[in-house]
Amino acid sequence: MRKNIVAGNWKMNNNLQEGLTLAKELEAALKGKKVNCDVIIGTPFIHLASVAAIIDTKLIGVSAQNCADKASGAYTGEVSAAMVASTGANYVILGHSERRTYYGETNATLKEKVSLALANGLTPIFCIGEVLNERNAGKHFEVVETQIREGLFNLSAEDFRKIILAYEPVWAIGTGVTATSDQAQEMHAFIRNTLVAKYGEAVANDTSILYGGSCNASNAKELFSNPDVDGGLIGGASLGVDKFMPIVEAF
Repeated sequence: MRKNIVAGNWKMNNNLQEGLTLAKELEAALKGKKVNCDVIIGTPFIHLASVAAIIDTKLIGVSAQNCADKASGAYTGEVSAAMVASTGANYVILGHSERRTYYGETNATLKEKVSLALANGLTPIFCIGEVLNERNAGKHFEVVETQIREGLFNLSAEDFRKIILAYEPVWAIGTGVTATSDQAQEMHAFIRNTLVAKYGEAVANDTSILYGGSCNASNAKELFSNPDVDGGLIGGASLGVDKFMPIVEAF
C-alpha cells in the first residue's frame, strides 16, 4: 500500500534557531493528533543534525534538500549522501526544479545522486516536471517521461520501491498559479502508467506520487482527493505551522 505524504521543503529559509523553533512547533501540533499521512520536513543542510536530535523522527521525517553526486573526495562545498545519513535524516529531495534550472542538474547527474542516496539508506523524493513553454508546446508528458526514464529506470524494481516521486508543474511554483485538480490527476495518472509499463502494476500502485505546485490550505483537499495524488511537496506554506497543518489535515 502506498503512503499519503505531506513533505515541507523549507528551501533557503530559516536560520538554525528559527528552524529548530519551527520543527518543535510542528511536533507539538502533531502530537496527540491522528493524521492520515506521513509528515516530512526538508531543511537546509546545517539544520539536519540539530533538528533530527530534538524531534521525534517517527512523528516527523527529516529530509535534506539535495546531496552530492560523488561519494566523497575533493569537492569543496558539497555534502555527500553519507554525510546526510549521518545526521539522522532519512530522506533527500533530488531533482527539484530549482536545482535543475539554477544549478544545471541533469538527469544523468541525478541518476548518480539517487544511487548514492539509496546506497546510504536514504529515501529519495525525486522531483519531475515541465516548464511553461514545454506545456504550451504539448511536450509535458514527453518531458516528464524522459526525466523518469533517464533518472530512475536504471533501478531494479526492488530499489524503485524505495522512491517517492513529486510532480512539479514548474509554471505553478511561486507564481500563484496552480494546476487544476484535473491537470494534476491527468499527469499523476500518466506517471503511474509510465511506471506500470516499466515495473508492472504492483510497483506502480505502491509508489507515492506527490503534487508540488503551489499546494496550500485552500486547494489541498481537492488535489488530494484525486486517486493518483498521494500528497504534496509544499514550499512556502511549510514555513508556518498555521499554514502547513491544514494541508496535513486535508487527508
